[in-house]
Amino acid sequence: MGQMIEFQRPDGANSAAYLAEADSSEGLKRPGLILIQEWWGLNPQICGVADRFAAAGFTTLAPDLYRGRLASNADEATHLKSGLDFADATHQDLAGAFAFLAHHCTKIGVTGFCMGGALTIAAAVHLPSLSAASCFYGIPPAELADPALIKIPFQGHFANMDDWITPAAADALQAKLPASAEIHRYAAEHGFFNEQRPEVYDAASADLAWNRTLAFFNRHLLA
Repeated sequence: MGQMIEFQRPDGANSAAYLAEADSSEGLKRPGLILIQEWWGLNPQICGVADRFAAAGFTTLAPDLYRGRLASNADEATHLKSGLDFADATHQDLAGAFAFLAHHCTKIGVTGFCMGGALTIAAAVHLPSLSAASCFYGIPPAELADPALIKIPFQGHFANMDDWITPAAADALQAKLPASAEIHRYAAEHGFFNEQRPEVYDAASADLAWNRTLAFFNRHLLA
């Protein structure tokens, strides 16, 4: 199990985050991951994903972008997301998370879901010292980040029955990405990885995406 900590942003402000540390009993530094929340906030489900990554060998930091606020329904989530400054989150919170992990880890990757997937792409563009990025069903606004500028290894997971990040939108994103990008499609709905949402959760797709994500980060963060 992880714990809540604070790290410093480039502007000097402090930001809270959930830190799940990988086993370092052998005295070796572990690779790190920045894990970016869905639009629901830094809730127990996201903290559980951080714990899973830590158990797999990746020290994981999940910044609390909503400053302690959580959404229990779509209306609340929409309100919280609309109030988030995505540029500030990218250049301050995520940059600060990277700097924190850089003191404790070897190579660092980034991953996130939905809103966090969009910010994963933004981080891949604007934080070039990252070593890899894996995005789950999210696309940032064009003014925030141009996916064509991604230079690091990139993986994407998209749902064929997604009515928000539609297959057409995923196609358009893929057309902008480097040819080396690894894109996977699933016979599932938006949010299929979230086991706390039975109306969209798809165990088979979630397990497959998890294994692909671990394999991707093992290749690019452990080499």
